[in-house]
Amino acid sequence: MASLRDTRRRITSVKNTRQITRAMKLVAGAKLRRATDAAMAAKPYQETLNRVLARVTANAGEVEHPLLNTPNNTTDVIVVLLTSDRGLCGAFNSQLLRSVQTDIDALIADGKNVRLVAFGKKGVAHFRNRGYAIEDATVDLDPDSYADEADKLADRLVAEMAKDGFERVIVAYNEYRSVMVQDPAFKTVLPMSLSGGEEDAAGGGDFLYEPDGGEILGRLLPMALRTQLFQAFLETQAGEQAARMAAMDNATRNASELIDSLTLVYNRARQAAITTELTEIVSGAEAL
Repeated sequence: MASLRDTRRRITSVKNTRQITRAMKLVAGAKLRRATDAAMAAKPYQETLNRVLARVTANAGEVEHPLLNTPNNTTDVIVVLLTSDRGLCGAFNSQLLRSVQTDIDALIADGKNVRLVAFGKKGVAHFRNRGYAIEDATVDLDPDSYADEADKLADRLVAEMAKDGFERVIVAYNEYRSVMVQDPAFKTVLPMSLSGGEEDAAGGGDFLYEPDGGEILGRLLPMALRTQLFQAFLETQAGEQAARMAAMDNATRNASELIDSLTLVYNRARQAAITTELTEIVSGAEAL
């Protein structure tokens, strides 16, 4: 029976697919634990650094620093986009890319010249296929190189800011909330803002700084910029693995349901074929 043969082949094919999705889920789960540990371990450092900056600013009075000043440029906006290199991670990339494209189109409509710096194959392919100019594209990044990449990016942005190369820099990435939730984030990192909360600014009492607050901020602000960029890379990696694990888990469940459905169809068809054969045998015997 051709239909039985086709159904049997389809069941085998879906079982093979289920093995692949199950394996990918396990791999993503192992990578997720490492990525989540790294992202969560970096957050307290960033939060503490922000509190220190807020306290120094509150006690140092008026402070001037190049990273705090608005550049003499009202046209250029740099958008740093972080996506994954691989797919099979649900809506992880698509939800971010839709949001970023909407924001970029709004900037262009407002007369801005958007300079796109993309990390990850998905983001690069999305905007190139739609005719957007990409100033710089980086793909196939090793997670172990995120710190170095964040340092190089920070150095580049600081050098461009010194030459008034842009009005502001925006980092677009998926902010890791939990295994099931990754929210698109569109954050301005330059010029930097030191608007800390009142508790951070006043909770530490009065301090005398040596050297003065301006010199301390001069050392801490570049460090804070690198930390922000590094955190964005880490959260992108954690979100990608979480989204892939969830997507592969759903795919595995769907494959199991499809196998059950196809097995039921196969058994019914096989039962019908056997019944037909028995009926033909009985009819032949009665005709003799």
